[in-house]
Amino acid sequence: MDLSPIGEAALIAREGRRLEAYKDSVGIWTIGVGHTAAAGAPTPRAGLRITSAECDAIFKRDVQKFVKTVRDAVPADLPQHAFDALVSLCFNIGPAAFLRSTVLRKLREGNRPAAAEAILMWSRPAVIIPRRQAEYDQFRTPYAETLPKARRNDVSRVAVAAPVAAALDPVKPTPVIEPVIVPPSTSWWGGLAGWLGGLFRSAPAAEAHAETKGGVSRA
Repeated sequence: MDLSPIGEAALIAREGRRLEAYKDSVGIWTIGVGHTAAAGAPTPRAGLRITSAECDAIFKRDVQKFVKTVRDAVPADLPQHAFDALVSLCFNIGPAAFLRSTVLRKLREGNRPAAAEAILMWSRPAVIIPRRQAEYDQFRTPYAETLPKARRNDVSRVAVAAPVAAALDPVKPTPVIEPVIVPPSTSWWGGLAGWLGGLFRSAPAAEAHAETKGGVSRA
């Protein structure tokens, strides 16, 4: 299993995408999509800038380490949305912390509801709580039901490419509406209307029959 396009979009939305180095919420120099010195080169520092292409390349390289950590550790039948949520968590707390987490322990015990709740335990600093809540929601909710948010208190959900969105919400065929056949009325008024209709329809035929007696007909 790999990180899905939806999972990638959610992770980037949570980490942000910065082309100039900055200090994160705990004071660690960061650049690109959550790239720190712990992930390898380049080492973020004051004044460091990268291009958009470099940012994408660094992220693609960085994220594979976290994908592999999660893939090798979790049950193989984990749904895609849950897998993506754990990659997001692992990316944020680091592989070592993920491997010793209650989240992973509960997963291996087969207790997925408890594993989801354990995601919320990673709540420091407090500014990270809305992200944890979004990862919790993502872990529990299939993408076919709803797309994830970067943070639970966000107004909108993560943006995904049009083909991905279309695959989640395919065009449904127009239903075939069967014609409604109204049965003949069995009421007294309905019977009378039917008798009168038949009478008026038979009158022209009777008249034509009378006029053709003797071999003469009207043109």
